[in-house]
Amino acid sequence: MAAIAHNVVGLQHATMAIFNAWVDRAPVLVLGGTGPMDTTRRRPWIDWVHTANVQGNLVRDYVKFDDQPASLAAVPDALYRAYRSMCLEPTGPVYVCFDAAIQEDRVPAGLTVPDPKPYVETSRPGADPAALARAADWLAAAERPAIAVGRFGRHPESVPALAALAELLGAPVISSEERFNLPNTHPLNLSGADADVIRAADLILALDGWDLAQALNPRDGSGQTRPTLQAETKIVEIKLGDLAVRSWTHDFQTLVPTDLSIVADSSVCLGALTELVRERLPGRRAVGDQRRARWTARHDELRATWRREAAARAEESPIAVAAMAAAVWETIRDEDWVLAYHSHNPWPRRLWELDAPYRYASGPTGGGVGVGIGLAAGVALAHRNSGRIVVSLQADGDLLYCTSALWTVAHDRLPLLMVMHNNRSYYNSAEHAQRMAERRGRPLENHTVGTAIEDPLVDFATVARGFGIWAEGPIEDPTVLRPALARALEVVKAGCPALVDVVTQPR
Repeated sequence: MAAIAHNVVGLQHATMAIFNAWVDRAPVLVLGGTGPMDTTRRRPWIDWVHTANVQGNLVRDYVKFDDQPASLAAVPDALYRAYRSMCLEPTGPVYVCFDAAIQEDRVPAGLTVPDPKPYVETSRPGADPAALARAADWLAAAERPAIAVGRFGRHPESVPALAALAELLGAPVISSEERFNLPNTHPLNLSGADADVIRAADLILALDGWDLAQALNPRDGSGQTRPTLQAETKIVEIKLGDLAVRSWTHDFQTLVPTDLSIVADSSVCLGALTELVRERLPGRRAVGDQRRARWTARHDELRATWRREAAARAEESPIAVAAMAAAVWETIRDEDWVLAYHSHNPWPRRLWELDAPYRYASGPTGGGVGVGIGLAAGVALAHRNSGRIVVSLQADGDLLYCTSALWTVAHDRLPLLMVMHNNRSYYNSAEHAQRMAERRGRPLENHTVGTAIEDPLVDFATVARGFGIWAEGPIEDPTVLRPALARALEVVKAGCPALVDVVTQPR
């Protein structure tokens, strides 16, 4: 992806989006400009207030590379190096700034632009063969292996490789929301039963875990992390995260002790690891079959439980988040659809059939609020001519940070179905305030101070219509939700955006 930020002011506005791209390890080529560095060429006022020394300082701590070429001839080298760095795993955003004087000058005679291919193409880093063999030995010998995955599925072609290893071992897979790692319909996808899987495991293979400490010690219903990992459980880790550590932003998370840590692109070496395991398993195939049967039964039970819970809450008002997700699913299930964004709503992964990598663009990624509408707009743009229905379960507080993106959605005629998860609160902060009030013996009713989005309530349907988007709501009655979603779907199928404002319970 390429993006252009307007000079100093544009870059300042873009800093949150660039940071979100950094936290998500998204490869974005950000291009910017500065007033003439040669002060004798600056026009009064505007060139002076639009010049910084050096502009890249503003984002240097959370981009992989930044540059400000001093001549037109130096531009290809800067861009090729930026592109190479951006695409090299682990990927991330880069920034290149162009002097206004260079942009406005005539191209000198004889200037040539070299072919980019020899400059930007690289291979992906593989694993130490001895370490990979050791990992295979341990996996083959394990009685209760499990697999925990984070950003492994960033390459869609890797998904079948993960399925093959899980099936070979009969190992359950737990997956973070960051990428599509394994279909949720796969019988060994046990996401949602993370604590059970971790507690039972004697060996865990962790692939591209961003926050391994949390992945191996899942939060309970109160939001607190509870130790789950058994002391004797071996951990084998394959990831490239250590190559993207910055001192300024501590998004690298807690350093977790492992029994074997392999610095490699997991998507490159997983096939080789699977074959090494296969060679070591001839006499143990029956054990894998037994494990597979046990975890398949648990998978089926889990999904049935979620369906029953959503059905039991179908008539609640304000509308239960589970019921909202179920209603959207019933509306789109016969279409070719894509889930662009879902905030922190777990119910699409529980109820929908996420059976192909393109179905799931991304989880609740980024480092702050405001990411949802931009991410959804980008996914809708990518799929605009595909005939697919792009759906975003849009959080209310998140949209308030970037309502101007609705104009972009309308202007570019992006066929995007936006369903508001409108709990009228910055609820993540409200939950934390609730826990602190309970801990400190303070009035519980004060947990909404500074977190409630009320007085006035936001009518998101009216906001959307103001940008030229078809909209309905706010909807609190569950009986009118499905008809409204059906009408919105027809608008999107006709090639235009639509928004349905659904007033929901907090979670």
